[in-house]
Amino acid sequence: MSQPTPHRIQALSLALFCKVIDNYGDIGICWRLARQLAHEHGITVTLWVDDLGSFRRICPSVDVSAAEQQIDAVTVRHWRNQDGVFAVADISDIVIEFFGCDIPPAYIAAMARCKPQPVWLNLEGLSAEAWVEGCHRLPSPHPSLALTKYFFFPGFTKQTGGLLAETTLPQQRLQFQQDHSVATDFLAGLGLSATERSDFKISLFCYPQAPVEALLSAWQHGPQTITCLVPEGVGGTAVATFLDWPEHVATSAGMVARRGALTLRVLPFLPQPDYDKLLWACDFNLVRGEDSFVRAQWAGRPFVWNIYAQDENLHHVKLRAFLQRYDIGSPALSALSLAWNGANPHADWPALWADLHAEMAQIAARTSLWQQRMLANGDLASNLLQFAQTLPQK
Repeated sequence: MSQPTPHRIQALSLALFCKVIDNYGDIGICWRLARQLAHEHGITVTLWVDDLGSFRRICPSVDVSAAEQQIDAVTVRHWRNQDGVFAVADISDIVIEFFGCDIPPAYIAAMARCKPQPVWLNLEGLSAEAWVEGCHRLPSPHPSLALTKYFFFPGFTKQTGGLLAETTLPQQRLQFQQDHSVATDFLAGLGLSATERSDFKISLFCYPQAPVEALLSAWQHGPQTITCLVPEGVGGTAVATFLDWPEHVATSAGMVARRGALTLRVLPFLPQPDYDKLLWACDFNLVRGEDSFVRAQWAGRPFVWNIYAQDENLHHVKLRAFLQRYDIGSPALSALSLAWNGANPHADWPALWADLHAEMAQIAARTSLWQQRMLANGDLASNLLQFAQTLPQK
C-alpha cells in the first residue's frame, strides 16, 4: 500500500479565524501571525475577524465598515455570523481557529468535501504549564465528519510550537536600542519632553483589576524620577482616582500630570510596530494578556505580566508556571508579579518596587540568554508550517 503524500508548503492559502475576547491580545497575536505568514513564507492569508473596532486600535488602516479589505498583503474579512454559505473553492489549504473559536459549521462541512482536505489546526493560548507538551500536536477527530483537527500550542520548549517572532525582529531591536538618537526621536514623536526622556521610563498596559493606584503611589513617593506611559483608556478608574480627575480627562491621549517623583503621560493606542518600539525604549514594561507578553520578552527589558484572570484564580497557576520557567534569578520580580496579579492582596508596594528596582540591571543582563533559548526552539509561524507539511493528505 502506498504511503499518503505529505503536504508541500508551496503557494498555499491559509485561513485564520479570530474571535476577539481579550480586546487586543487575540487580534494582536493573529495579526502578527498573519503578516509573518504572508511576508516571510509567501502564504496567501485570509484573516477572519469578528471585531474590526478592536482590530483598528492596533492597525489604524482597518476600515471597520468593510466586509473585505486588503491590508499589508493580508485579506481581512469581517466575520459577522456562523450562518455563511461556503463552497469547496472558498476553503484554504490550511485552516486555523484561534483558541477554539468555533469556525462556521458550513465552512467545516465544505472542508470535509475538499479533495485533498485542508490541514485543520486549533492554535491554542500560550502557557508554560507542563501539560501543554503532552497535548501539542494531538489529533481531534470530528464527531460526525471525516475530518481531523490538530491542537497546536505555542510555548517555551522544543516540545511546543515556540513563540511568535519575525526573522528580522532581533536585529531591528538591537539597531533601535543601540542608536540613542533613534530612540530619542521616537519618544519625542510621542510628545515626551527632554526631562521625561531622561527619566526612568515605564510602559503600563494592564487589566482593570490590577492594583494600579497602589503602584502609582509607590512611584510618586519614591526616590527616583519616573515617567509612566499609559495607552489611552488603560488604567481607567484607578488612574482617575490617583489623579483626582474625571476619568475621561485622566485617561485621554495627550494627558500629562506630575505627582511627586512621577510623571504620568497618556499615549494614543499605537500600531504594533510602534508598540514594539515603546517596549524597546522603556526601562521597564508592565504588559498584559498574550501578545504584549511575548513582545516584552523579545524587548530585552525587565517586565511584569498581568495575566488574563480566570475563575478560582486558575491564572495564578499559569503565572507561577511561567515564573518558574523564566529563570532570570530575581525573587523580587516573582514577588511583584504575584502581587500585581492579586496573589498578595496585602502587598507592601513601596518595598516590592524598591526590591525589584535594585535587581533591574541583573534582570536586564540575563534577558539575552532567555531570548537565545527561546529562539533555539524555532518561531511559531515556521514551526506551524513545518508541522502542516508532515500531515498526510486525505
